[in-house]
Amino acid sequence: MAKEFGRNARVSSQMQKELSSILQRDIDDSRLGFVTINEVDVTKDLAVAKVYVTVLNADESGKKANVKVLNELAPVIRHELAKRMRLRHISELRFYYDTSFDTGMRVAELLSDLHKPDGDKRDEN
Repeated sequence: MAKEFGRNARVSSQMQKELSSILQRDIDDSRLGFVTINEVDVTKDLAVAKVYVTVLNADESGKKANVKVLNELAPVIRHELAKRMRLRHISELRFYYDTSFDTGMRVAELLSDLHKPDGDKRDEN
């Protein structure tokens, strides 16, 4: 019987908590906006970690710029992560922008538009 939470899930969860803390407290880069870690997906062999982030209050170019800065800072962040996690090898960090938040906001906006009463249609009847 397989474990309910495998090692990958436990490492991903702990890595997400530590990365959030590192970005909030230890990384002091004026180029970064308000970045949140949404998900960390670690490969089976723990060699690579895909880190999905969102950036609040940023346009499309700002989002890309923040992800680029995070990928430039990945070695520094990885070094700090190695100090905090008790693993023999720390995964290579690759940062990606998570579009699920933007998609969710767009869907919510469309749904709220559906439920708004149209004054124009009522006047025609």
